Amino acid sequence: MKISKINEMSSPELEKELAELKTELFKLRFSLATNGLENPMKIKEVKKDIARIKTVLKQRELAAKA
Repeated sequence: MKISKINEMSSPELEKELAELKTELFKLRFSLATNGLENPMKIKEVKKDIARIKTVLKQRELAAKA
C-alpha cells in the first residue's frame, strides 16, 4: 500500500485497515508454520503496511494535540 493512499484515508478507515492487516499477518504466519507459503515476502510487505498505518495515525494524533 502506498503512503499517498494511506494519507487519503480517514482515521477510522485506517484503524479498520490496521485490524485487517493484523489478521492477515496472523494467517500468513500460521500458514508459514504449518505448510509453508508460496511467497514468504508477503509477510514483510504486510508488516511494512502495518508500520506505515501506525505512523500516520500517530502523526495525526500528535497534530491534533498541537
